[in-house]
Amino acid sequence: MGSAGDLFPFLALALALRARGHRVSFLAPEQHGPWVRPTGLPFTGLPADEAVLRDPDLWHPTRGFGVVWRATRPAMARIVPFVAALPKDEPCTLFVHPLALPEADLCRTVHPGVKVAAAYLAPANLMTVHDPLLVGPWRVPAWVPLAARRAFWRWVGRRFIDPVALADVNAARTAHGLTPVPSLMDWIASVPDLSVTLFPDWFAPTQPDWPQPLVRGDFPLFDPNAEATLAADLQAFLQAGPAPLVFTHGTGNTQATAYFRHACAAATRLGRRAVFLTPHRDQVPADLPPTMLWQDYVPLRALLPQAAALVHHGGIGTTAEALRAGTPQLVVPLAHDQFDNGARVTALGVGASLPAGRLDERRLVRALGGLLAVSGLDERTRAVTRRFEPGAGIDGMCEALEFSPSFRAD
Repeated sequence: MGSAGDLFPFLALALALRARGHRVSFLAPEQHGPWVRPTGLPFTGLPADEAVLRDPDLWHPTRGFGVVWRATRPAMARIVPFVAALPKDEPCTLFVHPLALPEADLCRTVHPGVKVAAAYLAPANLMTVHDPLLVGPWRVPAWVPLAARRAFWRWVGRRFIDPVALADVNAARTAHGLTPVPSLMDWIASVPDLSVTLFPDWFAPTQPDWPQPLVRGDFPLFDPNAEATLAADLQAFLQAGPAPLVFTHGTGNTQATAYFRHACAAATRLGRRAVFLTPHRDQVPADLPPTMLWQDYVPLRALLPQAAALVHHGGIGTTAEALRAGTPQLVVPLAHDQFDNGARVTALGVGASLPAGRLDERRLVRALGGLLAVSGLDERTRAVTRRFEPGAGIDGMCEALEFSPSFRAD
């Protein structure tokens, strides 16, 4: 579930597992079919109401979870019957997004022996009481005792998570003859047989309270058009002047009009060329000067090495692509894991973070000007780029998902 940046790591692992001889089925929102079907993987499209993208609460730091939960329930309801139809004598592993863990647990009642592995795309998807600890845009001070932090997370669960999700989870559990659970946050981490991080330990070290057993992976980046060249108009633009700033706020964000307006004004004040990436042309000012260009989609792997900096929402896929390219980043987070990703980019010394709630032309100019003037920025971005190796971590994650020799192909 989620945007293309959320999809691609799963797709990279699915293709690697198929190459190792496994039969792989791929379930994802129907709109991702154009990415998956060309690979030849059996694809089951799940229902997705794209009207959710226009809900202003989707990007709210606290109300966003409720929007996502309600939007994904029709899709999640398809998982149990899909697994129930699989051959009962065939070993089966479910590799799932954390929000699908309640349904994955139900699958154990219809396919005994099924293994469940949770895929954590970003560090913020794993609850912890240890530093660095952010709650939305707010950093919890290091002096706050661990006991107080645990009490705080329990309050967050009771206040924001359980009222949204617990009734749905327990109704489904009761229908399958399972006992209700008292709290979603306390229970969810106990569901998987294995947890896998789709990010490396140099980006986020393992915390003592993360679920076990745990396999540390890497960024399984995937480019569906690895051999594609940049569009002719973009190539001409890049060759016509200095490296531009690149602005995006995510492929799934239909509410970024103000963001692109501020971006256009800030680039003008800084005297910088700019590329605006969004599939929604109406979000970008209509009268762009020759020093600015709109594109609906561009493979970041091809574009970012030619950019002066990337300004983006902090989605984990976009963040990882910029780290690999060695492109300085200004993260403008809205909700979900984006604040934490921005803080980690800042801690690595390869970028900065400016919460979207505080975004305006003046702050954007100051943040970008400060970032690009930082001493030693090029050396630090190159050092991070050297941490990326082709296929790094993929084999280890695949071996973990096989669980035992009986899961491996002959």
